[in-house]
Amino acid sequence: MSRQPYTVEQVADLLGLHVKTVRGYVRDGRLRATRIGRRYRVAREDLEAFTGQPVEPPAAETAGTAARSRRVEVSCVVQVDAIGVEETMRLSNTLIALATGGTHDDGRLRVETIYDEERASLKIIILGGAESGAEILRVITTLAGERA
Repeated sequence: MSRQPYTVEQVADLLGLHVKTVRGYVRDGRLRATRIGRRYRVAREDLEAFTGQPVEPPAAETAGTAARSRRVEVSCVVQVDAIGVEETMRLSNTLIALATGGTHDDGRLRVETIYDEERASLKIIILGGAESGAEILRVITTLAGERA
């Protein structure tokens, strides 16, 4: 069990109070705290004495990484060479429409495109959930796949 002292912000969250209220309690001497640098820290024992009951530690403190929800994210850059301006516009618009519309596995998907006309090269940047990213990659392969 962690014995880390709480920040004023954590105390405010635990008690459902505003941060300024907690700071006022500390300044008035109602809530015992230690000043470290420019910030206050409140020991669990002092917080329990203040509330008169045991304090439930934040979920992250009790369960570590188990309290966090697992996410799998993708970030990749796809380069499409030998592509013209019109095909770039069509592909870019399709990908951006797919990213902004519809539902995605984690609600976040971002697609950006950069076209170098001199080299006839398109770079596509994909950021988001793994399933959504895989779907975007399938669309790119279908629409701009290698041509013989």
